[in-house]
Amino acid sequence: MALKHAVLAALLDGEYSGYQLAKAFDVGVANFWHALPQQLYAELTRLEADGLVAGRQVVQETRPNKRLFQVTEAGLAELQRFAAAASKPSFIRDDLLVKVQAVDRIEAAPVIEQLTERARIADAKVEIFGKLLARLRGTATEEEFLAHGAPIGPYLTCLRGLGFEQETRDWCERIAGVLRERAAGSPELSRRGPA
Repeated sequence: MALKHAVLAALLDGEYSGYQLAKAFDVGVANFWHALPQQLYAELTRLEADGLVAGRQVVQETRPNKRLFQVTEAGLAELQRFAAAASKPSFIRDDLLVKVQAVDRIEAAPVIEQLTERARIADAKVEIFGKLLARLRGTATEEEFLAHGAPIGPYLTCLRGLGFEQETRDWCERIAGVLRERAAGSPELSRRGPA
């Protein structure tokens, strides 16, 4: 997947300025695609040049003018082509896992601290996703929304983000606990450095 597909998908909800798109990425898209605001602005420029989005200037009296972007028919066709193509399997590339892998030969205390911090961050994201899902479904129960609610795409990706963060939190808490117990039972484990 290229950034362009994530941007096109985010713009399906309506017209967004670059700033609004960055905020939309922070809330909904970041759980499956990370991009810095500078990357988003550059991508909007490329997408407009390619005819996949259309931009229009909005004149504002008390603020600088802004451009709003929306997906064109060509952009929808590109998303359809992308959706029809086979998806590649996902993979994990995480520096914290490298540290856990090496914990038998390095000092465990910093790794335990990082696992604890990662669990805290994931727990905060679980709360954010929970609130976002509640806002998206309104007064409907989850079952009602899954059967009849709209838009369903952002809801489903938020469910994936929620599940990912819950699993990350639970795993980090468990592994930090395992390493703490092992260090308590074997003090040299927590002090061990390279052999």
